[in-house]
Amino acid sequence: MSMELSRRRLLLNAAAAFPAGSGLLAPLHAMAQDASHDGPVSLDVNARRIEHFDPRDASHVRYGALEFRGGLVLTSSFRGFGGLSALRLDKKGEHFISLSDKANWFTGRLVYRGNTLSGLADVKSAPVLGSDGKKITQRGWYDTESLAFDGATAYVGLERVNQILRFDFGKDGIRARGMPISVPAGVEKLPFNKGLESLVFVPKGQPLAGTLIAISERGLDPAGNILGFLIGGPAPGQFSVSRTKNFDISDATLLPSGDLLLLERKFSMMEGVGIRIRRVSAGSIAPDAVIDGPTIFEVDLGYEIDNMEGIDTHVAENGDTVVTMISDDNFSVIQRTLLLQFTLVEE
Repeated sequence: MSMELSRRRLLLNAAAAFPAGSGLLAPLHAMAQDASHDGPVSLDVNARRIEHFDPRDASHVRYGALEFRGGLVLTSSFRGFGGLSALRLDKKGEHFISLSDKANWFTGRLVYRGNTLSGLADVKSAPVLGSDGKKITQRGWYDTESLAFDGATAYVGLERVNQILRFDFGKDGIRARGMPISVPAGVEKLPFNKGLESLVFVPKGQPLAGTLIAISERGLDPAGNILGFLIGGPAPGQFSVSRTKNFDISDATLLPSGDLLLLERKFSMMEGVGIRIRRVSAGSIAPDAVIDGPTIFEVDLGYEIDNMEGIDTHVAENGDTVVTMISDDNFSVIQRTLLLQFTLVEE
């Protein structure tokens, strides 16, 4: 193993073991405490290509059901850049909308060289606004961890205060004002810093169409499974996600088939850092259900990962289903913002 890989493994394990919320890395995060800005502003984002997902073997491209297409290490001199915890792409996989956990929007365009990511362009940022037009950070609302779209309407989940805001994004874009929506009582009871981590809106033509699926990071039911909620739609209610191998939920997205992809992570002094994706059948999601599905992707720090917190899919021009993931660097100097793309191999 190379010296660089060993060093990165050590540093990332340290970051994972002492997350930002613990206060143990406070000096590293002090620079980002006032990362919210007045915006909208344009910013430059530098991108270094990741040529090989496995630094030890350039020929290794298949990982479970995913085949590596390419990736980027993203950096910027813009103070508020980082902490990216949610990601949504347009149908072509060209334009993106992301959120940082410091309550900032980021929008822009993915640049490709052939089928491979090569950079970002036209990047803009603005603070997330509340119903009064003021930055939600002025209320002490941070941890904007999850994002879903129903057409031009955006929904944003706030983890620590366990609320969901609705935005008329089609009309006002990143200057839209967020209006709180009613949430089930179970959402309000989720544990501090383990609350809503994933939002998915189910479109027309799919099971549960019109439902906002909200899943916690590690709010647990009596059996130790992760709590999720079906808000609105034809069958509102509460369900659970089977929790195994100490993985927590970090995001989710729907495939064109309607199946749910669950992005998960684990941090442990004993086991290190792990990332996995499970595929859940659309028909299994229902009130009172405990959903589960096969693991289609699972890797550790031997590969080019970080704290992966956002996932989305799109269908490329050639018909490939492309899975895109982004990482939250926690505004830490020992973590990275990564943008990774894979092809989903259907067999």
